[in-house]
Amino acid sequence: MPKVLLINGSPDPKGCIARAFKELEKTFEHEGIETKNIHIGNKNIRGCIACNKCSEIGKCVFNDAVNEVAVEFEHADGIIVGTPTYYAHANGTVLAFMDRLFYSTNFSKHMKVGAAVTSSRRAGSTSAFDDINKYFTIAGMPIISSTYWNEVHGFTGEDVELDMEGLQTMRNLARNMAFVIKSIKLGKEKYGMPEVEHTEFTSFLDGMKK
Repeated sequence: MPKVLLINGSPDPKGCIARAFKELEKTFEHEGIETKNIHIGNKNIRGCIACNKCSEIGKCVFNDAVNEVAVEFEHADGIIVGTPTYYAHANGTVLAFMDRLFYSTNFSKHMKVGAAVTSSRRAGSTSAFDDINKYFTIAGMPIISSTYWNEVHGFTGEDVELDMEGLQTMRNLARNMAFVIKSIKLGKEKYGMPEVEHTEFTSFLDGMKK
């Protein structure tokens, strides 16, 4: 059965992101997609220190939730990362987690699918949304959209119950992701995976040399 990881980056286990994820889980179940909900927002996750030890040992040198999720991520078909909005960006825990998850893992993420989910009381959520999506684009992961930006509004999980359009957006996001996961599986069986080139690596000054 296809599997999607739901990464909750909110410190509140019953907050707005948790309520959005509940809507996703119900819809994925209906679509025949397994989910695993992982709460990292209340964990002590430090940022990357650029030691590059991961290139030697195959995982991050800091053995915390990042390495635990990496094992799940390698075998998942998709990932949804949820973050509250702090000062118009994703919160620090989520950014530290994503930096290390994507940098320290050497397995291919190509054609896994990704989506960001954000919450805010009033505004700033679209820039937080953009923060998360950049990780997917650099890894060759199709980004899944919905019928609005993937966000819910409110200050508490109970507030999100009143955001009917936000909950609708979550359901449509889950349906779209389920469809793309299934379509990629069929395409892989019929056509194979797209070729990926990794022969060029241009730093700015290197590219200016004659």
